[in-house]
Amino acid sequence: MTTAPHPLVRRARQLADEVFAPHAERVDQEGVPAGHLDVLKRSGLLGLSAPVEHGGADAPPAVTLEVAEILAGACCSTWFVQTQHHTPVRMLAGSRRPVRDRLLRPLASGELLAGIAFAHVRAFPRVPVRARAERGGWRFDGVVPWYTGWGLNDVMLLAGVTDADEVVFAFTEAREQPGVRASAPMRLAALTAAQTVSLELDGLWLDEEAVVLRTPREEFARTDLPRNTNASPAVLGLTCAALALLEEFPDPEAKETARSLRAAVDEVRRRAYGLAVHPVPHERVEERLFLKTRAYDLMRAATTAAVVAGGGRSLALTSRAQRLAREGMFLLVQGQTAEVRRAHLGTLAAC
Repeated sequence: MTTAPHPLVRRARQLADEVFAPHAERVDQEGVPAGHLDVLKRSGLLGLSAPVEHGGADAPPAVTLEVAEILAGACCSTWFVQTQHHTPVRMLAGSRRPVRDRLLRPLASGELLAGIAFAHVRAFPRVPVRARAERGGWRFDGVVPWYTGWGLNDVMLLAGVTDADEVVFAFTEAREQPGVRASAPMRLAALTAAQTVSLELDGLWLDEEAVVLRTPREEFARTDLPRNTNASPAVLGLTCAALALLEEFPDPEAKETARSLRAAVDEVRRRAYGLAVHPVPHERVEERLFLKTRAYDLMRAATTAAVVAGGGRSLALTSRAQRLAREGMFLLVQGQTAEVRRAHLGTLAAC
């Protein structure tokens, strides 16, 4: 963690303490309110990693990790909606295509909020969404199984795979339009509040100028690997929220459990964040996977301890302990790849 807090870390903590955490149980049941996103748009946090010349903060990776941890620990649903935004911003920042000039500043400044519709590319050899060149642009057909922030986001970054095994990433408005039909919002065990739908694409046509990146699928998989083998700051944030709750109980056993687990969390964070900012992202994959699954173990222990300490009260939907436990279940599979699943199941089999 940073020793002298970055201004945006201080801002994230302020919003977490004053806006997000106090209403997290209500948001869990009723949905992420537009007001939460308006506050984020004004805060500068949506431009964390964007270039300064385009209205962003160009914050170092350690700061982005800390901000994510803080927001996820305060309100996981709100964190999950806004975390979709940062990948499109980074992709635009690294692009030289016309769409960069049109969208990077509005996204970096918080004028617009973006979502992502490309996790399905990781399902290869299945290809849920096909992209085909057509009429000076691209036609997209298929089903996006998961799209978060429907009705909350302004634009979405969509990906499809061509017959030549190339991934095409392009921007479009996050609304129903010719070629795009959304399902009803999904009822999930956790994070229903984040407004997740599936999208049916039937001849959605996007101009070539909407494209931000074209890359071989194998290259996408190679660059995607380190992102998904690193321990998630959201997992650590949720774990720390459960430990803070555990420390509020009067039982000395609860406080001792929190103290013991917190020491282990601090060690995982130190090592995991060191790898996350390592200059060679493809090195030490086994160590990254070990720390990722260790973080899962600690999250499971912390949220279970909070439920146990709360007793029967933990079963109420207004209980912070059960909300954290359900959100923890969600984080076990969020962004999951086959490699991560194999590693995690392997550690569970050894229990």
